[in-house]
Amino acid sequence: MRSFAIFFGLVLALSMVGCKSKSPAGERVRTPFSGSKYESNNRFFRAVGQATSGRENIARSRAEIDAKGRLASQVETNIRRVADDYIAETQNANASDIAEKFQSLTREVMDTELNDIRVIGEEKFYNGEQFTVYVALEIRKNAMFRFMRQRARTDARIDKMTLKAIEDILDAEIKKSED
Repeated sequence: MRSFAIFFGLVLALSMVGCKSKSPAGERVRTPFSGSKYESNNRFFRAVGQATSGRENIARSRAEIDAKGRLASQVETNIRRVADDYIAETQNANASDIAEKFQSLTREVMDTELNDIRVIGEEKFYNGEQFTVYVALEIRKNAMFRFMRQRARTDARIDKMTLKAIEDILDAEIKKSED
């Protein structure tokens, strides 16, 4: 009887070693361009886009649009934070107007073009029916902020006081991105 118990325990232990533990959410899937190398940091805005289509060029275009949308969202979120910080730190009576014009300038820049976008990775997969394309993009923060500063200088709707405040905000962000 004792040998049966040992045999049964051994079989049970071996069978448990062979089983995989599964999460209730399913198995973890690793996608291309995941990890810190493809995440935004103090020097770069980065984003990854993914799309699937029966045609390779359409999948690639959609993946780029997805990545650019994610980049634009990051820039806009960053600018909103910077504008909120400016309002909180400044005793200027027009701080909220300046922040609003600053955010408006950002939306204008993002609507017209994202400046200095670089493709840092692209992977294509074909399963026999559909292409799946992953695209990783980045923008240097200081280049983006310099471009915004130039656009602010040429915008006739921005008065001198507001322009000075926007330039100060952008210069501070450029300095942060270079450190």
